[in-house]
Amino acid sequence: MSAISSNKPYRVGRSKTGLGLFATKPIKKGAKIIRYFGPLLDSRKKKDDAIENKYLFELNDRWTIDGSIRANVARYINHACRPNAESDVKPRKRKVFIRAIKNIEPGDEINYDYGTDYFKAYLKPIGCKCAACERKRKKKRAEARAERQRLKEKAERKVRRKAEKLAKQGAGKKAGNGAKATRKPNGAAKGGNGRLANGHDRASA
Repeated sequence: MSAISSNKPYRVGRSKTGLGLFATKPIKKGAKIIRYFGPLLDSRKKKDDAIENKYLFELNDRWTIDGSIRANVARYINHACRPNAESDVKPRKRKVFIRAIKNIEPGDEINYDYGTDYFKAYLKPIGCKCAACERKRKKKRAEARAERQRLKEKAERKVRRKAEKLAKQGAGKKAGNGAKATRKPNGAAKGGNGRLANGHDRASA
């Protein structure tokens, strides 16, 4: 998707979670990036109670911004557990601005923390896909693979040691049986009734 406006430091583009907002120019830490806006919903009015969408931004206990309108480009900014921007909420003015909390380079995706309530309601059930959480998942998968490999190698070593032990025991038994076979039994050189093998009596011998 092309840039929203050439004089703006951002554009809408494809991200891992669908669409996102990306910097087209360097954005310095503390700079105001964009305003999050839309119709104001009054919680005191019953007709607004049934409204439910992912772009509601609560200003205070009474006022909420419905940011689902197409003109609100800030709605494309995705959540991140380690963001490079934050929401600057001004309840009295009923306005919200997104500010950079880090230096953002061209090409970087702009993101901010949506907050605990949104995270629990929408992101936790499906798994957060921000860069920080992706790195955590990759690290856990790598650790799990390493642990499976370690256990596999341990089992293989155990099998080898057992096989070597059985082989040694078998070799020892064979050696013992061979020694017994070559040994002459007692009296083998004697004939019956006390005679020597040549047939002569002991006495006469």
